[in-house]
Amino acid sequence: MFDQIFENNKKWIAEKLALDEAYFEKLSKGQHPEYLYIGCSDSRVTAEDLMGVGPGEVFIHRNIANLVVSTDSNLNAVVQYAVEHLKVKHIIICGHYECGGVNAALNPSDMGQLNSWLQTLRDVYRFQQKELDAIADNQKKFDRLVELNVREQCINIIKIDHVQRSWYKTGFPNIWGWVFDVRTGKLIDLGLKMEEEFEIKRKIYDLKPLENKK
Repeated sequence: MFDQIFENNKKWIAEKLALDEAYFEKLSKGQHPEYLYIGCSDSRVTAEDLMGVGPGEVFIHRNIANLVVSTDSNLNAVVQYAVEHLKVKHIIICGHYECGGVNAALNPSDMGQLNSWLQTLRDVYRFQQKELDAIADNQKKFDRLVELNVREQCINIIKIDHVQRSWYKTGFPNIWGWVFDVRTGKLIDLGLKMEEEFEIKRKIYDLKPLENKK
């Protein structure tokens, strides 16, 4: 199995060099992505493929169910590096239909070590329980929780201090909520307006320095 993977790597190198002899030399000079993509670890959902981009074009963080958890030091380090050092212009939270983590939130059971991680997702269900429980069709309910989870994680992103500091200084990054439909291959923009969302929640989550507040 691994022999085939390394053979695939050789073919990939040859393909890249056939298109551009200096491809890897250019790649070694550094990265300047405009996008930070936060998505699910699901093996069916690969950011570069579904976005149609190549190496160096998107900075990527993946975890189960594309969650933004305030106590996750890994995610916080990724966001800080992307915003303060790479100076990305866009942060994308991308969920996907048929997500195992979302399904676990809809059908709770003891999942051992996963319980604490999935608590954030189960909280999304609790916040939106009235809307979700009114949906009779189980597939539509499943899909809707995927979408609501993306929205909630976008809200969690705008709570992060690194993101707010950059907003106040530069007006970036823009926050986007997407869903990848694994059944059709389509990438869906949920049309979230996160700047308006932040204005609504500013009283609670605004981290602007006190001396700059009016």
